Amino acid sequence: VQLQASGGGSVQAGGSLRLSCTASGLTLSTYATGWFRQAPGKEREFVTTMRESGRSSTTYYRDSVKGRFTISRDNAKNTVYLQMNNLKPEDTAVYYCAAQRGLIVSSLQSASLYQNWGQGTLVTVSS
Repeated sequence: VQLQASGGGSVQAGGSLRLSCTASGLTLSTYATGWFRQAPGKEREFVTTMRESGRSSTTYYRDSVKGRFTISRDNAKNTVYLQMNNLKPEDTAVYYCAAQRGLIVSSLQSASLYQNWGQGTLVTVSS
C-alpha cells in the first residue's frame, strides 16, 4: 500500500495550488481519504476529508479553509486532489494525504486513526 502525494510548492498569498494523492495497493473510493497538514512547531491538523463512495463521498473541511479548498476524487485514476485557492501565509505547512476505512463521522478529523499515509508535500505561502 502506498500513497504518493505531490503538487506542493511556493506561491504568493492569493495564489493557488493543486495537490494530488495517488494510491497503489488500495482503492481510494472505498476509503475515507483526507488531507492533513503540519506547520513547523505545530501538531498535525485536519484539513479536509472525503468519505467513501458508499457513504456518498461526503466532504468535510476545517473552518479556516472552507470556501477556499476543495477535495475531489478521480476514481479512474485512483487519485484524490486538494485544490487550494486564495492561499494565505497561515496555510504554509507540509500537507499529507491519508486513507482509512471504517471511520465514523466523529473520527474523520482524527489523524491518529488513519493508518495509511503519504509522504507529505510542502506548501509555502509568502505574504
